[in-house]
Amino acid sequence: MGKVVNCLKIEVTGFVVHSGDSNLDSEHSHTLFLTSWDGRPIHRHHFSGVTSFNSGHDHRYAGTTEPAPTGVPHNHQYYTVTSLDDGHKHEIRGVTGPAIPLPNGGHYHNFHGVTTVSGAHPHSHKYSGKTSPSD
Repeated sequence: MGKVVNCLKIEVTGFVVHSGDSNLDSEHSHTLFLTSWDGRPIHRHHFSGVTSFNSGHDHRYAGTTEPAPTGVPHNHQYYTVTSLDDGHKHEIRGVTGPAIPLPNGGHYHNFHGVTTVSGAHPHSHKYSGKTSPSD
């Protein structure tokens, strides 16, 4: 087993929400909501759009990015599933571009990519857009 030379300690704060299942023997889940990372508040962005028109249809999508620290250079991971059109859905996932400052404060991120392949006639769609501004 290797020797650890340096340990990175990052203070994280947040809260956990229980699923509400009162049966202790059953499987249950918790959701962790982070409120700070290394002493900095975190934030998320909303994103939405319409994919390219391929194979006779397009798809709508919407989601919220993963959290990232506020006030430092950063990107956000994102993931969502498209609307059901032409009998199928696609997954959208990726990493936004860097934060782009807004004139009155806050910032947004550009994102783009290609969906997963799906459908009776397998195909993908392109997508791109800008996230909502940060506070």
